[in-house]
Amino acid sequence: MFGWNWDPLILLGLVLQAGAYLACVGPLRARFPGSAPVSAARVQTFLLGSLVLLIALCSPIETLGDGYLLSAHMVQHLLITLIAPPLLLLGTPRWLFRPLLRLPLALPIGRFLTNPLFTFLCFNLVFAVWHTPAYYEATLRSAPVHAFEHVLFITTATLTWWPVFSPMDELPRIAEPAQCLYLFLESLPPTILGALITFAGWILYPTYGRAPRVWGISPQLDQQIAGLIMWVPGALVFLGVLTIVFFRWFNDDDRQPSQDMRPAGLQ
Repeated sequence: MFGWNWDPLILLGLVLQAGAYLACVGPLRARFPGSAPVSAARVQTFLLGSLVLLIALCSPIETLGDGYLLSAHMVQHLLITLIAPPLLLLGTPRWLFRPLLRLPLALPIGRFLTNPLFTFLCFNLVFAVWHTPAYYEATLRSAPVHAFEHVLFITTATLTWWPVFSPMDELPRIAEPAQCLYLFLESLPPTILGALITFAGWILYPTYGRAPRVWGISPQLDQQIAGLIMWVPGALVFLGVLTIVFFRWFNDDDRQPSQDMRPAGLQ
């Protein structure tokens, strides 16, 4: 129940991810056009994102969420969609993915995939569909389906954070006022879905209704806690980033007075 999940495929994927990153920002950096040294803080941020994925996918959070507590599963989903992807993007230098844009049609495809409307709809539709009882129960019964769900979550979550944390000039972040609106809208789906789960009058996912009880938590209470985890922290992550973006935008405007406000001699 509280054991770690040392799935070799998950471990291999995380090791390859971190190893490839360290190789590219280290001994292979000279092979990337326009590359520059990467700060220790940026490297640590990327590795922290990888560590979050390791905790989400291999720690007891995984084993508890798979067969005992919906609330643990909800914590896992938040870690792999709202915490790890921003850290990975912030830790990625601007030049790392630039060679991929040399591939045919890579730039127009990248622009489509990182369009804010597409990223918003794609992530939230995927997240909502996989939380419907039929699909959710399928992930609990089948390891391959569960793995596919996690791949979709991580991929679409990375895309949904791209307009805010893009590491590439060619596929840039949207303007800060647009980021504020975008992040506010992103806070709504977890609020709505979390409220629906919290106030559901029946057990949505039968697996958790039949599961052995952990810490004396009833299935109904577990479901309510899970809904609140999606509802409150899920929305607060987006609103917290929105607050940072807003004050950065406000301070930038404050430091750059308009032409009309400048002394005549400076115009």
